[in-house]
Amino acid sequence: MTTNLFDDFNPISSKQWKQKIQFELNGADYNETLVWNSPEDIQVKPFYHKDEFTKAFPVSTKATEFKICQNIFVYDIQKSIERALDTLNRGAESLRFTIENESIDITNFLEQLPLEKVPVYFNLGFISIDFVKKIDAFAKKNNTTIFCNLDPIGQLAKDGNWFTTKEKSNFDTLNILSASTTSVSLISINSALYQNAGANMVQQIAYSLGQANEYFNKIEAINKPIVFEVAVGTNYFFEIAKLRALRLLFKLIAEEYDHKLDCNIIVSPTKRNKTLYDYNVNMLRTTTECMSAIIGGANAIANLPYDALYHKDNEFGDRIARNQLLILKKESYFDKVNNPADGCYYIENLTNQLAEKSLALFKDIEANGGFLKQLNDGIIKRKIQESADTAQQLFDSGNEILLGANKHPNKQDKMKHDLELFPFVKVKPRKTLITPIIEKRLAERIEQERLDLE
Repeated sequence: MTTNLFDDFNPISSKQWKQKIQFELNGADYNETLVWNSPEDIQVKPFYHKDEFTKAFPVSTKATEFKICQNIFVYDIQKSIERALDTLNRGAESLRFTIENESIDITNFLEQLPLEKVPVYFNLGFISIDFVKKIDAFAKKNNTTIFCNLDPIGQLAKDGNWFTTKEKSNFDTLNILSASTTSVSLISINSALYQNAGANMVQQIAYSLGQANEYFNKIEAINKPIVFEVAVGTNYFFEIAKLRALRLLFKLIAEEYDHKLDCNIIVSPTKRNKTLYDYNVNMLRTTTECMSAIIGGANAIANLPYDALYHKDNEFGDRIARNQLLILKKESYFDKVNNPADGCYYIENLTNQLAEKSLALFKDIEANGGFLKQLNDGIIKRKIQESADTAQQLFDSGNEILLGANKHPNKQDKMKHDLELFPFVKVKPRKTLITPIIEKRLAERIEQERLDLE
């Protein structure tokens, strides 16, 4: 015979809890003391109770299926192959290759890798029909899961110009590829750009959905999953809810186009809160960010090495980043339960509010000409800059804390002679169709001042 231990306790309502908390505050105002407002204008309460809980939106997340992804920049084919084989032997379960030009012999490259059960993502710095067809032919022959991650709208947003193509427009190229390929996923959306540039979570979700809607309207047949490349920050529960809300709303919009496939979400930690000084703290930040990604339902996670700001790709940084995910998966058992956030009133509430606010912003964008029009008119960049400026003011005033940067800095820490990469915003004057959206870290100004004094 089983006994429900909860039967021994009288239920306590949310009103009773609030009265008890108010008594313990000794006259301090409950709302001013314990309720805080997020950048998304979401009021966060000190507790959440089932008698105040409305029905949750249905979101299916599969933490048991998330893949540990390794980023590899392809320049020298043989070195990239060796690195890919090594990372697969040491725990990587998926690969994301960045290729800047189409001179790479892609067929030869892929044939030397054991990709039967390894999903592959490509970040291509160009659009080429012939190049993608070669990838498609390989995927069809070897039954490999490949995502080409073509995002011309994201290219316009980040670079200020479209990809250069032989066809009249980038969308014409995508339509040709959509009609002539059968085995690869073509379309992706670079949501990470908005996060790293300072957009709040509602903007990140709404702008990503706006991009997806543009592709649904301009590409005749999308028969493979759309990939969202997402960056997550350290607002732990909000980031979990963000991924859940994104998946929920994508499904809602996709159904309007009779697109029945779920999206594929590949996540990386944000660069925005990473620091040059006291860089080991970056490992703590990326660990909680990867935890949010898993619980939020990421299909794949490519961790950011702790030294990615100032070091070129190196074996030690990659190994540590990969091992963080291996510990979460193999020792912390984050992959043992699907839908791990279900039933948490706080996360369910955040998911609902983020979804509702993001959908409202998405509808507003569509009512005013669509995402592409607002991007070309500079409205998207202006809105992101407003959010970024607000966050920067909080950081500069000390209300947004990054340990080792604006709180408890180690004045003995020197970095000037350890820089292999330029860790700040790079300005390259050139002719562009629109003003690009620029990624910028919160701690850049403080770090530049410290470097000048070394």
